[in-house]
Amino acid sequence: VRLQTQPKPQPGQTPLYSGTFDCFRKTLVGEGVRGLYRGMAAPIIGVTPMFAVCFFGFGLGKRLQQRKPDDVLTYPQLFAAGMLSGVFTTVIMAPGERIKCLLQIQAATGETKYSGSLDCAKQLYREAGIRGVYKGTVLTLMRDVPASGMYFMTYEWLKNILTPEGKSVSDLSVPRILFAGGLAGIFNWAVAIPPDVLKSRFQTAPAGKYPNGFRDVLRELIREEGVASLYKGFTAVMIRAFPANAACFLGFEVAMKFLNWVAPGL
Repeated sequence: VRLQTQPKPQPGQTPLYSGTFDCFRKTLVGEGVRGLYRGMAAPIIGVTPMFAVCFFGFGLGKRLQQRKPDDVLTYPQLFAAGMLSGVFTTVIMAPGERIKCLLQIQAATGETKYSGSLDCAKQLYREAGIRGVYKGTVLTLMRDVPASGMYFMTYEWLKNILTPEGKSVSDLSVPRILFAGGLAGIFNWAVAIPPDVLKSRFQTAPAGKYPNGFRDVLRELIREEGVASLYKGFTAVMIRAFPANAACFLGFEVAMKFLNWVAPGL
């Protein structure tokens, strides 16, 4: 987020952060290890219901397209089911992303306006009501709907590829699930990064800076920093994407096997 929102340097000046590892080093030196985890409370509070709703939305999207429970869906149908899950998660994701972004950049600006996630939510609500808390919802949808479609479609595609001939997809080994989940995360973020950059800029901008929403953000970024600015933070995102999503899908597969064993008829 800090890479995505850092201001364009004036002529003759160097950027605040020259890249991912420079940002990591400066954050660590200036704020310690805790600085790397700023804004963590809001995502942690929302992550469990968010992923529950995400996988529920994907499952619902599949069922809506199946005439019979054992129908095998095509990859475009899996993509459509994944997109539905992105719609479901936005309700939870948008305010959490708004709070996280504001907390993550405030130390870099030298201003400490919010003491934590709850204080940030209270101040946003006091200043602009529920609209202030949900600022950036459209951009969150623009990021999560196509990215979630890619996420689930890629995961199912990789699982099919990695399943040995004559074996069932449900019998995939842990390393193969981790590999499929990690690559799905990379494909997800390859689609999500441009709208994520726009979202971060919009959600952290002062009130009234972008009256026409994402169109103003996009015009400003392209005009001042070029198309490459839409991929700010690419390295940081990709370093996170593989392990985080490998763990996510492994957790899902293990949980489903456990629940099917405990309550097979549920």
